[in-house]
Formats: sequence, structure tokens, C-alpha cells
Amino acid sequence: MTLSLDMLRHGVTDGGPGFRGSSDDALTEQGRQQMQLALTGKGGWDLVISSPLQRCESFAREFAEASGLPLRIEADLRELHFGAWEGRNSAQVLLEDPEALGQFWNDPYHFTPPEAEPVRDFAARVLGAVERLQAELDGQRVLLVTHGGVMRLLLARARNLPENQLLQVEVGYGALHGLQVEPGLQLTEA
Repeated sequence: MTLSLDMLRHGVTDGGPGFRGSSDDALTEQGRQQMQLALTGKGGWDLVISSPLQRCESFAREFAEASGLPLRIEADLRELHFGAWEGRNSAQVLLEDPEALGQFWNDPYHFTPPEAEPVRDFAARVLGAVERLQAELDGQRVLLVTHGGVMRLLLARARNLPENQLLQVEVGYGALHGLQVEPGLQLTEA
């Protein structure tokens, strides 16, 4: 059996682009519209699962209620914490430490920003959560409202990309991507 996982990235937030990670920014109206547009004409979900951060949870809660679906919050599906870079954008970090930013972009598994969550720990957290969900929700179709980093990680794994290409996976605001999750954490794009 397979878990069908449709992943929806949150839309634009009031914090703007950058290393938002664990920052609990709210969605803008444009961000809500991006998410709603991505789901227009879609459906058939058994459950909505969301990151606990409000840029995901607020929309997920409203959507689940309007659709008559149960909602579950999964803390392990929150975004990577960026430590000292949290709340800043890449231009700001580039001015202060271009070498560190370059190392992170080129090999995020082997360079951790100051005080940040290592990408290996983030990957273990997210993949562990998806594996638990697959075992529990096998055969169901789930809408996961989450973050760009979570989606990049899962899509990179489904595409069998090397670790250093993680940040090259494109995931725009309000993007919707489907995955099939099979036992043993076998991921394929739907």
C-alpha cells in the first residue's frame, strides 16, 4: 500500500523572503490566495496535516474546517531552524559572511549556519515523521501544509539527487507537489 502525500507550501508571509525557518510569520492575503489557488479544483483528501507554524497552520485549519476534514499538527514537519541567520535574507548574510553563505548553498549537509539546526538533523526529523505517517496512514490521501525546506528535502529524495543539490530544488510559494510514499520510505513523485 501507499500513502499519497500532496504537499502544499505556504504562501508569501509578512516577514518577506529570506531565512524564515522557525520565525512564526503570518501569511499575507496574497499568501492565502496563492495557497487557495493551488488547491482550486483539487480534493479527495482524507486528512490535512500541518506544520505548527502559523504560516501553515492558519490556512490548514481554515481549509480543513471548510472541507469537513480532520486536521493534525505535526511538529516534526516544521521548517529548518537557521540559527543566527533566522529572519535575515541572503543579501544581508552575503554582506557579512559571503564564504559561509556560499558553503551553505553549495553543500548544506556539510555546512551549518551559526547556531542553526544541522541539515542532517532536520532530514532525520522530517524523514522520521513521513515514515511514521506512511505506516499509520497507509492507503490514504493526505494534504500536507508545510515549508519549502521540507518539500525540497522530500522531492530531492524522490529524485535521487545528491545531498549537495538539495537547495537547487525549486519550490515556489503556494506550490503543490504530489508524492507516493511506500514502506521503507520509498518516495516517488506523483
